[in-house]
Amino acid sequence: MEDYYKITVSPENIKGDLSVVYDTEGTPVGVYSAMTKVVSSGSYGTSLLTNLSVPILLRQSAVDAGYYSPFDGAVLQKNVVANFIFSSTTTNPYVYNVYNTSNEFQKFLDLSAYRINWGDNSPTQLITGYTPTSITHTYPSANKVYKITMEQTNPWGVTKVIKKITTPFSNPTIYNPQGEAFFVPSSGNWVGTPVSYDYIFSGDAVNEVSAQTSNNYVTVPFTVSGLTKSRINELAQYGPNKFQVGVPVISNGQIWGAISDINVIYTAYTITGINYYDYEDGTTIYFQQSSGLTTNNLTAEPITKDEVLLKVVDQAQIQTDVFVERGKNSAYERVQRLGEVDNLGDMINYGYGFFNVENKKQTT
Repeated sequence: MEDYYKITVSPENIKGDLSVVYDTEGTPVGVYSAMTKVVSSGSYGTSLLTNLSVPILLRQSAVDAGYYSPFDGAVLQKNVVANFIFSSTTTNPYVYNVYNTSNEFQKFLDLSAYRINWGDNSPTQLITGYTPTSITHTYPSANKVYKITMEQTNPWGVTKVIKKITTPFSNPTIYNPQGEAFFVPSSGNWVGTPVSYDYIFSGDAVNEVSAQTSNNYVTVPFTVSGLTKSRINELAQYGPNKFQVGVPVISNGQIWGAISDINVIYTAYTITGINYYDYEDGTTIYFQQSSGLTTNNLTAEPITKDEVLLKVVDQAQIQTDVFVERGKNSAYERVQRLGEVDNLGDMINYGYGFFNVENKKQTT
């Protein structure tokens, strides 16, 4: 389902660019300028619209990041009939253990023959069982790379899986195991100052909702504040005294809000748990206590890579519909706007057909 956002640009909202004043017999009359002038009468045909912002909403999730998608958590190995893992220790670096991970091993045991070639010119070993769960092999004391091959022969063919090992075994050294990334801002107060981040930390390594909530990182609840529009009219009462301190407003059987203080500096009130302060200069500030991310608004969902979609990138798609409205016309506005036209051609082209001009043939 796609989201559509309709944005209306009307003279009431941008009257700072549209309003002009005419002097009619000493009485100043303000009327709206034609939209044709607003959008094209600037320097070199540019628009007169200034400080006009069109909001664009961009939504992104892990699915949109490139090639991730949710999955049910059921993992199946690629080769289900001939697969294995190996292990060793630094105490016995030439001894390797092989574990058969074929999930169909027991099912095909009567019909299949399994063999292992250790890759060191030793005879191929027929697998007849595991003691207790793995097969052990000791390699010569030499620094070398070997290939272990597991082969399964069944009535339908032969399947082989080959993996490389290195002797003697040593603990692998992982460069930058925390996955540290660096970013150097190009502008702002922190320009040129490197900022680092470890991708592997407790919040990433522990895949639990409780490890991702905000209370692990900040003290909750914390205050969220900002500027907004006044909502005092939502608490208006019937009668001569519309705004009463301490009298709750009921909506759908529940308390919607109440005014807590009215003085010469501000009016304080609360609506649905949010505190508002309306100041005499028209400014409204809100304060709200928040617990951030909690277990109620987080969901743990596994994701997997779709390898087929690697390097597949879609451009961001922005769909918007901007409608420019002429606004409301008074009864005398057409007469007032006649002062802006000099000839019949101007009248026809004025304001995208503002005047209704009819072409009629004169008959004799």
